[in-house]
Amino acid sequence: MAVGTTHLLPNKFYHIYNHANSDQNIFSEESNYIYFLKKYKEYISPIADTYAYCLMPNHFHFLIRIKSEETIFEFLKQNNKLPEPKMTLEEFELLFKDNDAINLFSLHISKQFSNFFNGYTQALNKQESKKGSLFLHSFKRKEIESTDYLKSLILYIHLNPVRHGFVEKITGWKYLSYHSFVSEQETMLKRKEVIGLFENVENFKFSHEQINQHVMNEIESQFN
Repeated sequence: MAVGTTHLLPNKFYHIYNHANSDQNIFSEESNYIYFLKKYKEYISPIADTYAYCLMPNHFHFLIRIKSEETIFEFLKQNNKLPEPKMTLEEFELLFKDNDAINLFSLHISKQFSNFFNGYTQALNKQESKKGSLFLHSFKRKEIESTDYLKSLILYIHLNPVRHGFVEKITGWKYLSYHSFVSEQETMLKRKEVIGLFENVENFKFSHEQINQHVMNEIESQFN
């Protein structure tokens, strides 16, 4: 399935990414990065678990796993987003049974992302007295179907600032999830699950140190 048409469905892993429109920047100052993550937590954390992220001046990457049907249904119910307030999960699923093209879970999940991006765009436009679209038309999404690619993508996302020449070492870039995985501070990330993919924190760090440019190019070729 093409990246642009991939449906976001419960219990699946996705690489979510996008770029600023034209030569704009998504983040102009530190407060922008902080606000973006705040709105991400507000809109996306209720419907998805976060496994990795990196925010760059003109683009971003997130690795997420959409939550279960039950969790998303409860979120929709609590926020009055169901077609009928007293509808059960079974009744909700019958509305699109055998037809993923109109899967209501997918539609609501995508709507959460759209609301997130639109809300951030409006705030930044107001701050900078601008108008128009901040992001490219449709955010990219790619389903992750293997553990090996999942691990490789975590490395790729974390090493993005090095790849683009902003810093020489991963520890030099502030706006990425790597730092949360090597600390014990409270986090919205799935720390235990991610570290488990690499066995332990030491191997997690070592894997980031060993990845090279060739591997980075190979990973990138799979989602461009």
